[in-house]
Amino acid sequence: MHRSYQPLKPATNRYLQQQWDQSSYEDHRRKVSSAQPLVDTRGMKTPAHIQLKLKKLQLQDERLSIVDRDNRLLASKLADIVRSKGLVDHRNQYHQRSLNIDKRREELSLVSRQNQAIYQRITGRQSEYRRQLWLDDWERVQRRRDDIARYPRGLANKQRSEKKVKFASTETSDQLETCSHTDTDT
Repeated sequence: MHRSYQPLKPATNRYLQQQWDQSSYEDHRRKVSSAQPLVDTRGMKTPAHIQLKLKKLQLQDERLSIVDRDNRLLASKLADIVRSKGLVDHRNQYHQRSLNIDKRREELSLVSRQNQAIYQRITGRQSEYRRQLWLDDWERVQRRRDDIARYPRGLANKQRSEKKVKFASTETSDQLETCSHTDTDT
């Protein structure tokens, strides 16, 4: 009895119940194997401009053209050496000449003339600030402030300067020296 099929639910006929369970299990397995995914897990399609990398191809072509040009120059130099029968050109008396030195001189002189004109305009101009008017106005404000104030200004500074400070002498502890202490507050 332990080898016979044991159904999960009570059944009258175990053999039929086993056939039905087996067919439902196979049907389930068939459905699982033919099931389509609901979530799209495929990666994004790579755009053509990233896949082709035109800039890299352009740089590679430029490098190849530079190499070809250098190769042609070397070949022409080797051909010159063969034609000249091994003579060496050892004269290196090349004078550096700039093709636009006159243009740069003109621009420099133009800039210096413009700077000189600006300097002349700045130094020839009278100041628009009237310092004496400001000082007169400040004195008038101080007088008004003193008239309005409850206590006269500067009284605290006078009182502070009259205080005497006593220090103990290091040589003898019995003698006391008196020192005048003044504060200068501005």
